[in-house]
Amino acid sequence: MGLTEKIGIVVSTKMQKTIVVIVENKFQHPRYAKTVIQTKRYLVHDEDNTAKLGDKILMTQTRPLSKNKCWRLERILTSSNQGVN
Repeated sequence: MGLTEKIGIVVSTKMQKTIVVIVENKFQHPRYAKTVIQTKRYLVHDEDNTAKLGDKILMTQTRPLSKNKCWRLERILTSSNQGVN
């Protein structure tokens, strides 16, 4: 269908209905054959504020919701117990 999905880890939940997710891309350098890890941060829409710090999530691309936010939280894959005291 053309929907883009990415898996990432939540690194910030300080905004309302928005989380910051980091996505790692591993690839081999074309000349030196070293495995390079490239990271990118995405702003993801979390309607119910369900994601916690350290959760592994699945996010889907959607229409632009703000200037920098065009991803939404699909589901939480693994939950971290870091946010529970």
